[in-house]
Amino acid sequence: MPYSAKDLREAADAGVISSADLERLLTFLASSAGQGAASDASPAAKFDAAHVLWYAGALIVIGAMGLFSTLAFTQMGGRALTICAMAYATGFTFAGHHLWHRKNLRVPGGLLIAIAVSMAPLAVYGIQDELGWWGKFGKPGTVQDFYVWVKGSWIFMEIATVAAGIVALRYYRFAFIVAIISVALWFMSMDLAPWLSGMAHADFEMRRRVSIWFGLAVLAVAWIVDYRSRNGDFAFWLHLFGLMAFWGGITASEGATELGKAVYCLLNVGLIAIAVILSRRAYAVFGAFGICLYLGHLADVVFKDSLWFPFSLSLIGIAVIAAGLLYHRNERAITGWIDAHLPAGLRPRSATA
Repeated sequence: MPYSAKDLREAADAGVISSADLERLLTFLASSAGQGAASDASPAAKFDAAHVLWYAGALIVIGAMGLFSTLAFTQMGGRALTICAMAYATGFTFAGHHLWHRKNLRVPGGLLIAIAVSMAPLAVYGIQDELGWWGKFGKPGTVQDFYVWVKGSWIFMEIATVAAGIVALRYYRFAFIVAIISVALWFMSMDLAPWLSGMAHADFEMRRRVSIWFGLAVLAVAWIVDYRSRNGDFAFWLHLFGLMAFWGGITASEGATELGKAVYCLLNVGLIAIAVILSRRAYAVFGAFGICLYLGHLADVVFKDSLWFPFSLSLIGIAVIAAGLLYHRNERAITGWIDAHLPAGLRPRSATA
C-alpha cells in the first residue's frame, strides 16, 4: 500500500514518529525517487487521459499496418510493403528515441518504439513476397491473414518480430514492447505445428500439444524474467500469452475421462493458488474460467438428474468462504512463511498481471 507525504506528516502529528524521523524519511524517499527517475526502469503505468490517448493511438497505428490492412494495401507488392514498413520503423524509432532521451517522455517514446517493432512482420512479409521465399508451405495469404489464419509460412515473420523486440528492449526498457513479443510468441505456438508435423495442415491434436508445451516454455521465461527483473513488470504479457497457449491447449483436450476432467479442475485450482502466491491475477482469471467450465460439465452431464447437486455445490461455496476467513485470520503468518521460502525474485511486488 503506497503512503503519501501527507500520511507521514499526519503520523508525525499523532506522535507515531518524531519530527526528526519524518524529515529523514522524506529526504530518503525524495532521493530514492530521483534515482528511480534517472534509472532505466520501465515508466510506471497510469490511467489518465494522456496515457489513454497515447496507447490508443499506438494500437491504431499497429492495427492499421496489420490487422486492419486492406487487400489493396497488400497488392502494392512485396517491395513497396517492405519499403513502407522500413520507413515507418525508421520514423517511429527516431521519434521515439527523441521523446525517450531528449524530452524524458518515456511512455509515448516507448510506444513509438513498440510501433517500430510491430513493423517487423510487414517488412519480412514484403521480402518473402518479393523474392518468393515462402518455403514448403507456400504463400499463406495477405498481410491481414497473418492475424487471422494459422499457417506455417508465418513463422519467419514471428521470429523477426521477436528478434526486433529483444533488440529494442536492449536500448529501451519499456514493458509494452514485451506485448509485441508475446503476441508473436503466441502466434508462433500455433504456426509451429505444421513444421513439427511436416504437413501444411497439422491435425488438431498436434496443434493442441504444441500449444501446451510452447505455453509452458513461455511461462518459464516469464518466471525467469520475474526473478531477474525488479524494475518494471516486464513479465506481464509473457504470463498472459503463455497462459493463453498453455491453458487453451489443456482446455481444448477431447475425450477425457471423468478422472481426467477432475484433474483438469485441480489444475485450475492450482493456477489460482499460484495467482495468490505470486500476486499474478492472470492465473486466477484462467483458473476461475477452468473451474467454471468443470462445474458446468458436472451440472449438464454428470449430475443433470440430481436434485442435491445445487445444494452440495452451495455447501462447497460456503466452505470456500470459510477457508477465506481462515486465511484472513492467519494472513500475516502465511505471507511470512511464503516470503521466507519463496525466492527473492519471485516475491510479489504488487498485485499484477
